[in-house]
Amino acid sequence: MTTLRCLVFSLVVALWPTFLSASELPAVSDKAPVPVDHFPDRLHAVVWRNWGLVPVARLADVLQTSPENLTALATSMGLPPSVDVPPEMSTRGYITLVRRNWHLLPYEQLLNLLQIDEAEFAHRLREDDFLLIKLGNLKPNCLPVLYQPPSPAAKARAAEIKTIVQRALADQSQTAQEPRFAFIDELSTLDAAAPVPAANMGRSEHPRFIYSYFAMFGDPLSDPTLDPFPEGLLARLQQRGVNGVWLHVVLRDLAPPTKAFPEFGQGHRERLKNLARMVERAKRYGIEIYLYMNEPRAMPEDFFAHRQAMQGVPDPSSPVPYFAMCTSSPEVRRWVSDSLAYVFDRVPNLGGVFTITASENLTNCSSKFTQDKCPRCKDRDASDILVEINTAIADGVHRSSPDAKVIAWDWGWARHGDASDTVAKLPDDIWLMSVSEWKLPIERGGVKATIGEYSISAVGPGPRALQHWQVAQQNQVRTLAKVQFNVTWEMAAVPYVPVMDLIAQHNANLAAAKLDGQMLSWSLGGYPSPNLELAKYFAEDPTLTVDQALDRLAQATYGDAAAPQARQAWSHFSDGYAEYPYAGMYTGPQHIGPANLLYAEPTGYAPGMVCFPYDNLKRWSAPFPPEVYAQQFEKIAAGFEQGLVHLEKAAAQASADKQAFVQNDLSNAKACRLHFQTVPQQVRYILARDQLAAATDPASRDAARAKLQKALDAEIETALALYPVVSADSRIGYEASNHYFYVPQDVLEKVINCEHLKQHFAK
Repeated sequence: MTTLRCLVFSLVVALWPTFLSASELPAVSDKAPVPVDHFPDRLHAVVWRNWGLVPVARLADVLQTSPENLTALATSMGLPPSVDVPPEMSTRGYITLVRRNWHLLPYEQLLNLLQIDEAEFAHRLREDDFLLIKLGNLKPNCLPVLYQPPSPAAKARAAEIKTIVQRALADQSQTAQEPRFAFIDELSTLDAAAPVPAANMGRSEHPRFIYSYFAMFGDPLSDPTLDPFPEGLLARLQQRGVNGVWLHVVLRDLAPPTKAFPEFGQGHRERLKNLARMVERAKRYGIEIYLYMNEPRAMPEDFFAHRQAMQGVPDPSSPVPYFAMCTSSPEVRRWVSDSLAYVFDRVPNLGGVFTITASENLTNCSSKFTQDKCPRCKDRDASDILVEINTAIADGVHRSSPDAKVIAWDWGWARHGDASDTVAKLPDDIWLMSVSEWKLPIERGGVKATIGEYSISAVGPGPRALQHWQVAQQNQVRTLAKVQFNVTWEMAAVPYVPVMDLIAQHNANLAAAKLDGQMLSWSLGGYPSPNLELAKYFAEDPTLTVDQALDRLAQATYGDAAAPQARQAWSHFSDGYAEYPYAGMYTGPQHIGPANLLYAEPTGYAPGMVCFPYDNLKRWSAPFPPEVYAQQFEKIAAGFEQGLVHLEKAAAQASADKQAFVQNDLSNAKACRLHFQTVPQQVRYILARDQLAAATDPASRDAARAKLQKALDAEIETALALYPVVSADSRIGYEASNHYFYVPQDVLEKVINCEHLKQHFAK
C-alpha cells in the first residue's frame, strides 16, 4: 500500500464515527461484525462474495483499486477471471447483496455498491418487508475495506482456498450452470400449449389468490420493467387453478395529493397507469388483482407538526420516531376512504383489497396494542378501532366498485387469541379471512406445541379459524382461509415442498368447512406448482376424497404409468415432513441451509428474521431441546431420502412430454432433502463446539473434537451435494421477499469455511 493510501485509510478509519452522525440511516452499533477467518482478510471476503454479482468496475470503485487488481485477487482464490453479472441482481437481488455485505462493508461503501443514496436505502430498510428487522435491527460496526496488495500470508491462504475450490469442483465438470434469475425468463414466456385467454371473464365467486413468485415487495408499480405478472406466469397460474393475485402497495403512493396532505401522491399517475395495464392483462386469464392494505402507514414526527389532532401512538419498533395516523380522527378515515375510491375509480376492474389492521407496520393506534398512549383511543375498545378502519376501507372501495371484495384478515386481532367480538362487529359487505392452522395443537418428538401460522406440516384448520369462521357465517359474512400450499417459513428456499398428501388433506378439511375462498400465499409461495392444483380440485368438487385428488394430480403431472411411484414418493415426503419441529421459523438455518456458515466461537448475535441464523441454537430450537430438534429434522430428511427413491423411478417411467416438469420436480425434491439434512448437522456442530469449550480433561476434549470433525465432514458432503443442484436450477435458494438466500459460490464458501474449522479444531 502506498504511503498516501495508508494515510487516507487511517484518516477514514479515525473519522468514521463522524461520517455516520448525520446519516438518515439507522445508527451503527458498537458490535463487531462476525469473523470471516476462513478468508485471508476482509478484502478477500468482499471480492469472493461479490464476484459475479456486482460488475467488477463498480466493485473496484468501492474498494478504490483497479479491475485488474481485483481479477488477480479473485483468480488467486480459484474464482473465474470473468463472469457475466445478472442484470436483475441490482434490483430483484439487491437484498442478496445487502445480506452478504452487511458484516463486511460500512454504509458508505455499501451504498456505493448498491448504487443508491441514503434516503432510498433508509426507505427500503423500513418499507421493504421489514428489511432492517430481517438484518437484525442493527448495523455491525464495519470499518472501510480498501484494496492493498496481498501479503505473503494472504497469498498463501488464497492459494489454499484455490486448492479447496479446485478439489470441490473436480467432479463437477459436467454440472450445468444456469444463470441466476433464469427462471424469470422461463416463467414469463408463454408456453405454446398454454390455454388461450378468455376475454372479459367475470368476477370470481370463490377467490384463490396468490403472490407473484418474483415480485418486488416494496414498490412493484414504480418500474414497469420489473413486471410481477407477465403473461407466461399468469397463464401458468391459471392452469394451476389460481384466479387472483395480490400486490403490496402503499396508499399514499397511489392516491393523489390533497389539500390536507399535499406531500402525498408523488408518482401516483404512473403507478396507476402501470396497475391498470396489469389488471387488464390479468383479466384476460380470468385472474383478478387484489391490493394489500396495511393502512394508514405511520409517518415521521415532523409530518404532525401542524397536524397534532391526527398524531397517534409512537411506533415502538422504529429506530427513528414514527407515529400512527390516528384513525379515531375523522379526517384520517376520510382520506383513506377517498383515496381508495379514487384508486378503484381509475382502475375499476381491480378484484378488491385485503387488510391487515393489527400488525405488520404501525397503522391504527391499536395495531400494535399500544392504544393507551393515544388520548383519542385510550378509552376505546380495540375491536371498535379495528372494525372502524376496515369499514372506512370498504366504504372507499365500494363507493367506486360495489362488487369488489374487501377482505379483513384477522391477523393479530386479540393478540392472536379469540377475536370473536371483533368478527361479530364486521358489516356483511366485508369478507373475513383467518389463518387456517392457527392454534392447532401438535406433539412432535414428545414435545407439545401450538401452531401459529406458516405451517404446511400441521394440517388445518385449527380452533381459532373454525371459531372465527363460525361467528362470521352466522352473521352472513363470507369467509376465506389464509393458507400456504407451496412453502412456508418452515422452509422457503425452494419453489414448493412436494408434500402432496398433507396439502390434499388440508384442502379436504377446508372443503368440509364450506368456505368462500382461499388466499394461497403470503409473499413466499407464489410458484405455479402442482400443489396449487389441489385447491382447484376441491373448489370444483368438494366431495372429492384425498386419494381421488392425489391420483388425479399424479396422473396429470407424471402420467398414468409413473403415477403410482409419484404417489409413493409424496407419501414418504409427507410422512417425514409431518415430523417438523415447529420452531425457529424465522430464526433457524433451514432457509440458508447448507450455505449457513459455522463459527469457531459463539458469535453473540441474535438471529435476524430469516436473513441471519448465526449460531444461536436456543433461538433455533425452542421449545424443543436441541437434540430433539435435530432428531426431528433427521426424520424429515429420511422421509425425503426414501421418497426420492420412488421419485427417481417415477421420473424414469414418465413419458417424454412430462420430462421438463419431472426434472424440475426432482431438482426441487433433492434441494429439500439437503436443506433438512444440514440442520441436525449444524446443531451437532454447535453442541460439540460448546462441549469442547466447557471440557476440563483431555478425554472430554478429544470426544468433542471427534464430534466436531464428524459434523464438519458431513456439512462438506452436504454442501458438495447441493452445489450441482443449485448451479443447474436458478429457482433454488430464491424467495421473492428475501431474494437469493444463497448462490452457488456461497455453497463453495461453506466448504472453505468447514475445511478451515477442521484445521482449527485439529490443533
